[in-house]
Amino acid sequence: MQAVIFIGAQASGKSTFFKECFFDTHVRINLDMLRTRHREKLLLDACLAAKQSFVVDNTNPTPADRQRYIAPAKQAGFEVVGYFFEAKIEALLHRNRQRDGSQRIPVGGVWRTYNVLQPPTFAEGFAKLYYVKVGEHGQFEVEEQMNEV
Repeated sequence: MQAVIFIGAQASGKSTFFKECFFDTHVRINLDMLRTRHREKLLLDACLAAKQSFVVDNTNPTPADRQRYIAPAKQAGFEVVGYFFEAKIEALLHRNRQRDGSQRIPVGGVWRTYNVLQPPTFAEGFAKLYYVKVGEHGQFEVEEQMNEV
């Protein structure tokens, strides 16, 4: 059982990465889709109770944001894995402009998330951490980070 936490600004590739790598194996928990924290918690609790692997596909920019998922997942015996989506602000804004109307995030929102975004650490409770970049030709480049205990 895995609890996968995505970390990254809007337009960094998180949802596309989910579709390519986890669609067939993990439930997607996404606040944009669920609309409220109450609904999000209901789905999270259902995954934990059913021992169903899941991906939290939100920006999760700070350790405090991530703890709402890490703590209960660890308590339920899940392996907690983080994926940090690295991107320069110019690339984020460019990809955001390419989105269709309702999917496009206001520029100020992208900047706000980018400015508070903190890379994850093993100290937060992650068993594994990966850094993800979108390559020159749109492919994902994934690099596992080693825990320096």
